[in-house]
Amino acid sequence: MKENFDKSPVVALLNEILETELAGVVHYTHYALMIFGYNRIPIVSWMNAQADESLMHARQAGEMITHLGEHPSLAIGPLLETHKHDIKDIMRESLEHEGAALEKYKKLLTLVEGHSVVLEEYARQMIASEEMHHSEVDKMIREPGDIAAYKS
Repeated sequence: MKENFDKSPVVALLNEILETELAGVVHYTHYALMIFGYNRIPIVSWMNAQADESLMHARQAGEMITHLGEHPSLAIGPLLETHKHDIKDIMRESLEHEGAALEKYKKLLTLVEGHSVVLEEYARQMIASEEMHHSEVDKMIREPGDIAAYKS
């Protein structure tokens, strides 16, 4: 890392990412419990896989924090319960959550660019992962036959 690198805002943002991803674990686990109907089994499996992925992302953020010699947060991001349990409503909430995480990773990239190859590559990898996931959820919300991206 370059000597002029101020890690404080990076660590603060990494802690936000950690907290956001931990909130994702809780959200996706909750969503999986609230799915009913004919398509329950594949959707529950998908939601559980997303909870597992969020936990992996939280661990990675924690590893980046300790890589910088700092202490990871024990907090969890906001856990808002909308009490909307229609599958489309759940997917819209998921899309919002993924969009918020994506913005945090993009902000991280701007903070670390030119200062740390490890953090740059981490941020790029997470941006790619979140963009793909965001796209996947976007496609799930669309009506069959709709090609255009979902518009909220």
